Amino acid sequence: MSNQGMTTASADAKMAAVNKKFRTTGMTTGAFSGLTYGIYTVLVLVAGYYEPLVSAAGLLAGPYVCSGLNDLFAGIWLTAYNAKSGRIREMGRSLNTFPGKMIVIGSILGGPIANGAYLVGLAMAGAYAIPISALCSLFGAIFAWIFLKQKITKRVMMGMLVCVAGAIIINWTKPEGSDNFTLGIIFSFVAAICWALEGVFATYGGAMIDTDVAVNLRQLISGIVDLFVIVPIVGGLGLLGGTLMAGIPTIWLAVSGLSAAVSFLCWYKSNSTVGCAVGMSLNVTYAFWGVFFCILFLGQAVTPTIVIGSFVIVFGAILVTMNPLDLFRKGE
Repeated sequence: MSNQGMTTASADAKMAAVNKKFRTTGMTTGAFSGLTYGIYTVLVLVAGYYEPLVSAAGLLAGPYVCSGLNDLFAGIWLTAYNAKSGRIREMGRSLNTFPGKMIVIGSILGGPIANGAYLVGLAMAGAYAIPISALCSLFGAIFAWIFLKQKITKRVMMGMLVCVAGAIIINWTKPEGSDNFTLGIIFSFVAAICWALEGVFATYGGAMIDTDVAVNLRQLISGIVDLFVIVPIVGGLGLLGGTLMAGIPTIWLAVSGLSAAVSFLCWYKSNSTVGCAVGMSLNVTYAFWGVFFCILFLGQAVTPTIVIGSFVIVFGAILVTMNPLDLFRKGE
């Protein structure tokens, strides 16, 4: 009996070690997804400082050229990754399935619409747009209640109110010289809503399709729709050609695409190991990192409203998706 007891104890100890490693991996990749999305945000803004993007006419052409090239490059990076991993054939097969079509819908909502709106918001409102876009977790909870019949608990309701408070704080004082600040904030809200809707479709499709393949399809579809549908509509073909010829902004967008690709891969990896709630909570820390990097590298003015509002929204987003104490508890 003693030998059996020792064997059971040893098995339990090994299982506990595996669970701990599994959880650590999920927490690490989730946090890294937030960091790399913050880096992506800054890299896209840097690309926009170069000609011809910096002097682009109109409000939409520049952001959508950046969004399209970034997502296309992200898709290319991911295609290379999946080709090396032997998953390239899964992409075509996945598109012919119903879950694959859900991924396509989510790609259009989260890519051309949400990401485009996010970059327009950044162009108009600067770093103030970043934490507003992180309200996607709030809208995600609302859509889960409407479409997935998930109950909104007192904790989720409190998190929503905290997010709203953070948004009010950020918009309390309009920055000087920002004529389109309010419009930029509105576009950021559009991004948050569409990213939340993408989550509804991606949750269904991603549950039945390899996540690496799903992310790859998402980025490729987004980039193709942006460059071949949206950019011509907003009159940005000349700007697209000029950006490709200029070289330097294209290089920055290729690097930002790599950062976005890594962020999405890490986010999906985190969701599959520690759950969607914890994964999303760690991912939305991009709101903090994005603002921090803009202040550190791009000279974004540090104001009480942007600092306090960013922290409040990140905390509210975490509260919406999970009990913050769960971050410190051992996984079962």
